[in-house]
Amino acid sequence: MNSSVPTPAQLADIDDEELVRLAVSWRAQASRGDREAFGIAHALEVECRQRLRASQLQQLPPESIPATRPWWKFWGSKDHPASAP
Repeated sequence: MNSSVPTPAQLADIDDEELVRLAVSWRAQASRGDREAFGIAHALEVECRQRLRASQLQQLPPESIPATRPWWKFWGSKDHPASAP
């Protein structure tokens, strides 16, 4: 990778493992004071987080829709004996 901030198209071509390896490597250079490395490391880390977030969202089960009750019975429960007529 060259020493300019990568574009989203360039980042899309990198697989996840290589992306993490590059982010760690560029972050190490940035921590040693390389100003150009800071921007590159940041771009790589942002892409890592976006990919991780997207993969975590795919693992979530679909949200269930709760059973609807009349609005005036919001305090009662169908299973609670006190709410039985």
